Amino acid sequence: MTTNTVVTLNKLVPSGAPTLENFKVAAAPVPTKDALKDGEILVRTLYLSCDPYMRGRLSGRTDSYVASFEAGKPIDGLGVGVVEASSHADYKEGDIVTGGAFKWETRFIASAKGFTKIPSTNGMSPASFLGVLGMPSFTAYVGTITLCKPKQGETILVSAASGAVGQMVVQLAKARGLRVIGAAGSDDKVQYVKDLGADVAFNYKTVKSLGSAIKDAAPNGIDIYFDNVGGEFLDVALKNMRPNGRIAECGMISQYNATAEEAYHIQNLAYVVMKKLTIYGFIVSEYYTTPAYGEFIKE
Repeated sequence: MTTNTVVTLNKLVPSGAPTLENFKVAAAPVPTKDALKDGEILVRTLYLSCDPYMRGRLSGRTDSYVASFEAGKPIDGLGVGVVEASSHADYKEGDIVTGGAFKWETRFIASAKGFTKIPSTNGMSPASFLGVLGMPSFTAYVGTITLCKPKQGETILVSAASGAVGQMVVQLAKARGLRVIGAAGSDDKVQYVKDLGADVAFNYKTVKSLGSAIKDAAPNGIDIYFDNVGGEFLDVALKNMRPNGRIAECGMISQYNATAEEAYHIQNLAYVVMKKLTIYGFIVSEYYTTPAYGEFIKE
């Protein structure tokens, strides 16, 4: 008999790095179309996305923009799958769907409201809707284009520039005529960022001084900083911003596993006032119903 593989949270991780002990992989009965209620779909998972924001969902926090996972229940997040059965008029068997409500199960039943049909892949893999056509790229677009409004000739600094979001920031900015500086954590990643078109890229783990590396790359200062990491990198970037600079606060992954003793405390916030900086904190899910999404898809 076919079984259904399910990944559940075993216990929360308030701080520190998660381990395999925090999760449980088990077999469960396969859901069938007979169990569908009105407005539901039965989905077979094709691809799942493991994203940095999910670290916060392991913490048990109740003050975040997205609910924490619950112990004993399946992990859920972004995914792509195929509809195997439906009780919703807008979905039929064989439809390829994407959305943020994918349970980490081989097959699952859920309300169709949390999903969007992919009308045509135009020869692209459905997995592209988790990457170049998905949330990471749209995050890059919103932070860089919609919020920071780059101008040709400006200088942008991108941390985690080889990551899913950062690599798209590099390309979007370069296409608009910006001078692009990327930072990454290995020499191979640095080369990749250069191959994407960055004018300058450096390994933040091996430079003698992060401040000197940024200063050397941008002696006249930074107009836009796209922040994926927070911590010391953000602190040093603040000091190197030009007057009226803009910062897109996408994430602070350097701090996600930090304990209270390890957390980095920003020291250069005074530059926000002195240099008249604008810092944009944003949650990309709030932009899917705005004109920005249509502009992103068109581009």
